[in-house]
Amino acid sequence: EVQLVQSGGGLVQAGGSLRLSCVASGFTFDDYTFGWFRQAPGKDPEKVSCIGSGDGSTYYTDSVRGRFIISSDNARNTVYLQMNNLRPEDTAVYYCGAEYRLACYRGIHYSHFTFKGQGTQVTVSS
Repeated sequence: EVQLVQSGGGLVQAGGSLRLSCVASGFTFDDYTFGWFRQAPGKDPEKVSCIGSGDGSTYYTDSVRGRFIISSDNARNTVYLQMNNLRPEDTAVYYCGAEYRLACYRGIHYSHFTFKGQGTQVTVSS
């Protein structure tokens, strides 16, 4: 059974940091591209970042570049999103996604990912 289990998130003041984790099981981790998305109330899901299978190429949306870092630990089948210098506008439910050998680039979309985590709330207070 394929699973993406998320942890991390919570409430933090502006300028603070949080780390999200996404543990994958049920498929060959190295063959999958992972992405992070977020959805604020009343809005469509927004791409945040991705890390590609194979070469580990990364992409960040403009609003988080320089503040967020995506990484993967193949030994632990886990993808992380380190979020620094958080802003109130980062408040959303964050989701991880996995897709087989998907290219990681600015054109990725939430709908491209077959497998998705359960979501975790991130709230940044001003």
